[in-house]
Amino acid sequence: MPTFLQFKSTLFLWVLLLMNCGDGPEKADSRQSAPTKNPEPIVCAADRMDHYLHLLRGKSVAIVANQTSIVTRLNSEEIAYTHLVDTLLSRGVTIRKVFAPEHGFRGTADAGEKVRDGIDEKTGLPIISLYGNNRKPSSNQLEEIDLLLFDIQDVGVRFYTYIATLQYVMEAASENGIRVLVLDRPNPNGHYVDGPTMEIENRGFLGLNPIPLVYGMTIGEYAQMINAEGWLEDNRKADLTVIPLEHYTHSRPYVLPVRPSPNLPNAKSVNLYPSLGLFEGTHINAGRGTEFQFQRFGAPFLDPSIYPFTYIPKPNFGAKYPKFQDETCKGMDLTRTEYLNEVRLDWLIQAYQNTPAKEEFFKTEGFTKHAGTSELQQQIEAGWTAAQIKKSWQADLEAFRAIRKKYLLYP
Repeated sequence: MPTFLQFKSTLFLWVLLLMNCGDGPEKADSRQSAPTKNPEPIVCAADRMDHYLHLLRGKSVAIVANQTSIVTRLNSEEIAYTHLVDTLLSRGVTIRKVFAPEHGFRGTADAGEKVRDGIDEKTGLPIISLYGNNRKPSSNQLEEIDLLLFDIQDVGVRFYTYIATLQYVMEAASENGIRVLVLDRPNPNGHYVDGPTMEIENRGFLGLNPIPLVYGMTIGEYAQMINAEGWLEDNRKADLTVIPLEHYTHSRPYVLPVRPSPNLPNAKSVNLYPSLGLFEGTHINAGRGTEFQFQRFGAPFLDPSIYPFTYIPKPNFGAKYPKFQDETCKGMDLTRTEYLNEVRLDWLIQAYQNTPAKEEFFKTEGFTKHAGTSELQQQIEAGWTAAQIKKSWQADLEAFRAIRKKYLLYP
């Protein structure tokens, strides 16, 4: 199996390509602005230390972070990265503790696997899990903390749990009179808005607010929306500061330098995740247990005459117990698909139509939580086409775009 460093090296080459030509590895569609020649590289907020270091001086700081919380170091030969926690400690910032989201501080836990409290071996800092017994910092855990710093890479999909963690952190901070500082990062799926809007009855950790599946905002923009739209408990408001990106636009492709979670290893998986993530609530494997997570899907019961591509899921990094482990899955390889600017439903619909025991296709609660609505399952079961389903989303999407516009920091 390729190591994390090998994946990182590959992504580093993609980052250089992006910086040199202003376009990602896949071609954007006509809705995206034409790339300019040799554009300025995107600068993440964590790298703009002159904009926020003074806010941390003399403060007792807790950081919400994972393996994506990195600071860029440039030298004559290559781009290198240090963890934000290590960098701030070296700058004399007083960090008291680290709060870890799903997958943990170092990003190695499986999806859904509880993350335990512990001690970071490198720094000796206490690590407090926000994906174990509690998902919101308690008042006791925030004692003597002056400022909560949030720096986690998002991928712009509602059921990706880091935005729920952000909301609970903001809520805890508002309840305890603590300032929140969000370091913004690009959204690799920030170039479009699409998908069903979450119904309030399906509210949970896979979706706390009535937003579309793909919401087209950076995590800093979304933090502002949470705060201003009254989505914190008891309509509270956090003392929120967002440090913005530099040279970023929503139409500009962005390749992540570090995998944001164990099962999103590259730019293709991130781009396909909004569409293939819906398979998580079904009886279909979405590439977990392979090195092509969210770039293929399959199941043993699909018709090989329709799905000639095969693979066998095995336990690996990020999937200790993959669906259909050690079984031959028939399905589709999507590694060569075009760069997506929408949620694709045809793969899901076709898989349902070709499942012999259709009553077993949907794991109802899981699928509804991922979709955010019970309607999508009902529409598929009733034989609706992808075009018909997507048309039913449009009124909600237009209403959301009008709200979203108020909080955009970037064109």
